[in-house]
Amino acid sequence: MTILLVDDEPANVVFLERLLRKDEGLHLISTQDPREVAGLYLRHHPDLVLLDLHMPHLDGFEVLEQLQRLDRNTDLVPKVVLTADATPEARHRALSLGAKDFLTKPLDALEVLLRVKNHLETRRLHRALQGENSLLSEIVRDRTQELEAARLEVLDRLARAAEYRDDETGEHVKRVAANAARLAEALGLDFNTVDVIRHTAPLHDVGKIGISDLILKKPGKLTPEEFEVIKSHTVIGSGLLAGGRTEMLQVAERIARSHHERWDGTGYPDGLAGEAIPLEARIVSVVDVFDALTSKRPYKRAWTVEEALAELRAQAGRQFDPRIVEALLRIQMNLQVE
Repeated sequence: MTILLVDDEPANVVFLERLLRKDEGLHLISTQDPREVAGLYLRHHPDLVLLDLHMPHLDGFEVLEQLQRLDRNTDLVPKVVLTADATPEARHRALSLGAKDFLTKPLDALEVLLRVKNHLETRRLHRALQGENSLLSEIVRDRTQELEAARLEVLDRLARAAEYRDDETGEHVKRVAANAARLAEALGLDFNTVDVIRHTAPLHDVGKIGISDLILKKPGKLTPEEFEVIKSHTVIGSGLLAGGRTEMLQVAERIARSHHERWDGTGYPDGLAGEAIPLEARIVSVVDVFDALTSKRPYKRAWTVEEALAELRAQAGRQFDPRIVEALLRIQMNLQVE
């Protein structure tokens, strides 16, 4: 450990150096010029300062003021004042400036050793506690990251479980996630919102878990009654995600419920119109339809990107938010397609 000795009297410095050098574990830095203290303090980061009060150029009080400004809030470097001034005024002022203890001149060798030993032990314990706190903070940070990764993985697997019902590759949800994030960025949304949309967009059709395969995988045209069952996946999905306490689940719930709402109010399940439809759902609605149009299915060919974009443009103001369609057209070169 390191001790900084500050005294303008050479005899006092020599006495302290000889006394403290008996402990081989100590590194001693000394100066007789108080103007050098700030620089030495910053350079050597001492664990203890032994400081004379009455010195030329700068007295001990002024040095204590300097050290107060240099100290980090989390650091506790003890300062022990060496003085023949035993007046209450001097002690009170030194204590107010951060002094932790006093050694009265003429110095007693045994008292110096005992006081120094006590302060260094306190300093060791403080540094050990700082190390433990740092380690605990790192452990908590690692565990938090693990939990976040696990939470995102659960959301991803839930989305894939639903998507495998009618897309065994699971690639549709990946493309929807990537395109929804790019579209959110193009709309100028902040990084956190973009990231939330990236992770929740794949859950838009999670309600398909509750739809019978007889209807979901029916090769022919659906009857009106069957289409009503298909439409219920929005309510089923939002029900699965309802009551979430995190922003991620709350956004996922809104997307699952409202991604089939239409800008003109003729969508389902709630007949919302315009900006009453959650923004996240409006974004996913556009990229979901874009991906459906550009993907090959047993009952249809894959549209070209140009054909799909033309259809989206035609539906702007009816099925889709015109501002979001316009943003999609701006980023069309960066879109993922099948």
